[in-house]
Amino acid sequence: MPNLTFPCLGPFSSSYATGCSPKPRRRIKMRVKKQKRHRRAVRFYAACFGFREPYKILCDGTFVHHLVVNQITPADSALVNILGAAVKLFTTRCAVEELKSVLGASYSESLDAARSLLTARCGHEKRRNTIDCITEVIGENNPEHFFVATQDADLRKMLQQIPGVPVIYALRNALFLERPSTLQQQFAKAAEEARSHMTDKEYKELSIMRKRKLSDEGAVDTSNASEEDEGHGLEVQNMKTSLKRKRNTSDFKDKVQFKRKKAMNPNPLSVKKKKKKPTAESEKETKKSDDGTAKRKRRKRSRKGKGKSIGGEGSG
Repeated sequence: MPNLTFPCLGPFSSSYATGCSPKPRRRIKMRVKKQKRHRRAVRFYAACFGFREPYKILCDGTFVHHLVVNQITPADSALVNILGAAVKLFTTRCAVEELKSVLGASYSESLDAARSLLTARCGHEKRRNTIDCITEVIGENNPEHFFVATQDADLRKMLQQIPGVPVIYALRNALFLERPSTLQQQFAKAAEEARSHMTDKEYKELSIMRKRKLSDEGAVDTSNASEEDEGHGLEVQNMKTSLKRKRNTSDFKDKVQFKRKKAMNPNPLSVKKKKKKPTAESEKETKKSDDGTAKRKRRKRSRKGKGKSIGGEGSG
């Protein structure tokens, strides 16, 4: 058998018949697992904390600089692949100024990229540290529903202690979404339990409604008490009469009932026609008809032929 070579298989044999080396397969499996993990985290934040599309991503200077250095462009499409939905990129004015002061003019590309992003209002007149600025923008409950993208490890640890704040970070050419922390999961469970139970205000309102209903029912009962007493006697009488009627009907139903046959009309074909009674006019007409027939019968035939024959014989 000749030696057959393929670009990915090498020398042909039964061990390589199934495909190429297992490394590409492992990479594909890892990508699929990563996407599933990210989509699961996004669903958690959407269901428990009310995140909606398009997702807002708050980037600091370190994250923007990492994207530019590792050439993760366009950044929008890379983040869409992670979150599975449209995104909007934001940054703060403090983060841009810090990036400008730290990196200087040598890293103008990352500075221009940070300036091209949308600016989130931080309300700081003087420049502050990026960590302090971002934590103040997010607050205690993250009302704007920001995804925070940063490469700062200290900031990531701080954000994990705040419920409802997903964190995005990068490793070389890949982007990752951190899993929800245990504190965030516990907060979500407590919020679900609180939704299922009534609050103090709702309980007070419900008690007031019950008292009003009881008072209204008591007033109606006192006004209708006399009417009910009068109507009670009538109801008893009606019950007795209905029972008597039921008994009578039950007695009749127990007896055998025969159906009487109704008088049917005779068959018109088997019955002779009725003769009409003779009236005075009809009698006259019958008499006239009888006289005419009698006269016609009494007529004698003329014998002209016989006379001629007799005369002829006498002459001869």
